[in-house]
Amino acid sequence: MSSPTCPDHRKHDWDIKRREYAQAGIPEYWIVDPQAKTVTVLKLSGKSYRVHGEYGSGATAESALLAGFQVNVDDIWRAAGGASPAA
Repeated sequence: MSSPTCPDHRKHDWDIKRREYAQAGIPEYWIVDPQAKTVTVLKLSGKSYRVHGEYGSGATAESALLAGFQVNVDDIWRAAGGASPAA
């Protein structure tokens, strides 16, 4: 099994899952990347995803589909047990 920060895991999230989720018609897909400390929100557009937003430290990630749904990126890392990159 690969670790969350290894290249194979990142490839799985960015390539394989992205393609499979698009084929399944999943309307929105969030990639939380612990290596880059970013959140990327993808929105299904036709048969593939387009980037709705890329959010890093100090930013608030927002859903493209759920009005008002937001997550502070630094809160994700704090909840995961790691300090915010800005801390």
